Amino acid sequence: MTRQNRTLLGAAMVLTGAALQACAASGPYVELNGHRYSIEIAADNASREHGLMDRTEMAADHGMLFVFDDDAMRAFWMKNTKISLDMLFFDGDKKLVSIQHNVPPCVADPCAAYSSGAPARYVLELNAGESEKLGLTSGDPIEIHR
Repeated sequence: MTRQNRTLLGAAMVLTGAALQACAASGPYVELNGHRYSIEIAADNASREHGLMDRTEMAADHGMLFVFDDDAMRAFWMKNTKISLDMLFFDGDKKLVSIQHNVPPCVADPCAAYSSGAPARYVLELNAGESEKLGLTSGDPIEIHR
């Protein structure tokens, strides 16, 4: 292989790697206090109803964003959810209105409901403890990238 071919091959490998990273980063994500979380989006009744049910784990940099058409009081439960979560409630202006910290899986029927406490349009579920690590406070913004 000639020096020119090695140089071209090296450049092609660098470009391919950059393209793969761009593709991986192009999925939906949110940013909170400078931290990025890849997300699954639950924007219809069926996906919102199923949520994170039956999951036994979730990557530390991952979450689920529930999207609604309007600001309203929201209540979530943990039926068939097997991991503890933080529930972060945001209004239509994408400002944090409340957090339910370290919500445990439901082990008794009926399951407890966890309220937004104020009208919310978006609910972000993260692994339990993530919101405390971020030091979030009421009014903090969320950036949503679809």
